[in-house]
Amino acid sequence: MMDFEGDSTPSFDPVEWASSSNLEDISLEGLEQELEECKSDDVVANILSKGTTLREYTKGVEDNLRQVELDSIQDYIKESDNLVSLHDHIRDCDIILSQMETLLSGFQSEIGSISADIKILQEKSMDMGLKLKNRKVAESKLAKFVEDIIIPPRMIDMIVEGEVNDEYMRALEILSKKLKFIEADLMVKTSNALKDVQPELERLRQKAVSKVFDFIIQKLYALRKPKTNIQILQQSVLLKYKYIISFLKEHGKDVYMEVRAAYVDTMNKVLSAHFRSYIQALEKLQLDIATSNDLIGLDTKSTSLFSRAREPLKNRSAVFALGERISILKEIDEPAIIPHIAEASARKYPYEFLFRSLQKLLMDTAGSEYLFCDDFFGEEAIFSEIFAGPFAVIDEHFNSILPTSFDAIGLMLMIRIIHQHQLIMSRRRLPCLDSYLDKVNIALWPRFKVVFDMHLSSLRNANVKTLWEDDVHTHYVMRRYAEFTASLIHLNVEYGDGQLELNLERLRMAIDDLLVKLARLFPKPKQQTVFLINNYDMTISVLKEAGPEGGKIQLHFEELLKSNTAIFVEELLLEHFSHIIKFVKTRASEDMSPGGSEKPISISEVEPLVKDFGSRWKAAIELMHNDVIKSFSNFLCGMEILRAALTQLLLYYTRLSDCIKRINGGSALNKDLVSISSIMFEIRKYSRTF
Repeated sequence: MMDFEGDSTPSFDPVEWASSSNLEDISLEGLEQELEECKSDDVVANILSKGTTLREYTKGVEDNLRQVELDSIQDYIKESDNLVSLHDHIRDCDIILSQMETLLSGFQSEIGSISADIKILQEKSMDMGLKLKNRKVAESKLAKFVEDIIIPPRMIDMIVEGEVNDEYMRALEILSKKLKFIEADLMVKTSNALKDVQPELERLRQKAVSKVFDFIIQKLYALRKPKTNIQILQQSVLLKYKYIISFLKEHGKDVYMEVRAAYVDTMNKVLSAHFRSYIQALEKLQLDIATSNDLIGLDTKSTSLFSRAREPLKNRSAVFALGERISILKEIDEPAIIPHIAEASARKYPYEFLFRSLQKLLMDTAGSEYLFCDDFFGEEAIFSEIFAGPFAVIDEHFNSILPTSFDAIGLMLMIRIIHQHQLIMSRRRLPCLDSYLDKVNIALWPRFKVVFDMHLSSLRNANVKTLWEDDVHTHYVMRRYAEFTASLIHLNVEYGDGQLELNLERLRMAIDDLLVKLARLFPKPKQQTVFLINNYDMTISVLKEAGPEGGKIQLHFEELLKSNTAIFVEELLLEHFSHIIKFVKTRASEDMSPGGSEKPISISEVEPLVKDFGSRWKAAIELMHNDVIKSFSNFLCGMEILRAALTQLLLYYTRLSDCIKRINGGSALNKDLVSISSIMFEIRKYSRTF
């Protein structure tokens, strides 16, 4: 225990401190300013207010401090026991902490050792994990290798002894994978395991190829049986086993080529026979339309065109007129004709109907076969080999028919049928008949040109004297021409073939020349004009019936009709009112000219004309009416011409009346003049019949 009684606290004397200090080291600079600042301090101000000196104040402070120090010492003395106890506690704690420090140091060493062990274990674990992963990969590859190379006994039994069905084809797929596996990897080829398995796989492949070859050949031979529905057999049977073809392609190329050749040979013969029998059946249904003598410009008397005993007249009308034959283009995609049904009903067809039916059957058969070959064999080239036979059969038939065809309308219909069939195949996205249809089209056009030129030559080389008939009505040659032209124009509406238009123009020029030559054989000009009008009017009517597509040819004949109508009107009026017309064209015109005439028109000159007209004008108009009725085949055309003649007559008579009004004393003839209203009434009377 500390002893505080002998201790004494030295006193602090500021004056003594100040006197003992080195005054030289003290700077009094700024002292005055600091004293001024101390005046504002509360303590200093309080001291100064009491008048206490600084020394006294300092002594008082020292006493107070001495007392406080003594009090503190007493407090420490009182707490000395507690301090000793606290010191003991601190020492005990220090000992405990020292022991803990030693223990923790041991723990730290052990933890460091454990950390190193853990790191070693972690490295070993990673190494083991990598080895495990590699072993799993190796195991997986080895398992796959074993699975791919091993031959299950059940698969062997199935391929060797099993029936060819869906399960058999699944076994073929597994065998195919194994065969491709041993060929794909070089390491597999060099493996020892393969040496044991490969001979077995090869024997199994040979057995599978042999077995499926026999099976598929039997199915192909079933196609040769009569009355077999080939398409149903292909779709419901052969396509089920199309994997067999793929298997043979990959693992039995030679056998595949045998199967392929067998199918090509089978289908070639079957389809060739099918089309040959169908063509023979169609030939029995053919209706002959035209022969080499059925030409526009040939004389009916020498060729007996419409008097043939072997065919009725109604069938011969189709030589030049399109008629109902156009319906074939509307029925372009209808089913093919069934020969025995048509034969049972005793029906006959123009060749274009048989042609469409044959092409329709070819399109359907070829389209089905093309899709089947692509699906079953996986190649399109086989189609051409199969259809070489059917094409040859059809070509043989076509080559025998085409040179003997003289039906230009039928040929043009066939050209349009081919065009429509090309569109149908294009919509179906089947290119298999492109070259065939092009070949047929190329063959049809030259033949059409040959037959068309025969018609053209018949007009150019026609014997006019033989063709001429003493009849002003429509000539049969012109009717043939009109119907023939209208038919071809109608068939060219949607195609706009410029070459056909050029040929029709050549034909039109030839008929123009021939018709004028025929007209000149009539002794009277009026008969010539009537003949031309009747034929032009008939031609225009036929062209209009074919539709509003007459074009330049129709306009040409309308112009000819108009000009010849004007000529006939003048001729008809001259026949009945020649004196009035002559007077109006000569004397009345002179009177109206600016210089006038040398000899004025007198009443005596016009009076006979007026009286003659007044006495017989109605009878003359009636004669004109009867003449028109007898002259023109078309009543409407005749009435139009009569109305035009009466209108022209009214103009002539009006000019005569105007001339009389300008003559001195002409009013004396008013009583004999026929009023314009009377003539108009008569014209309207005939117009009502129109």
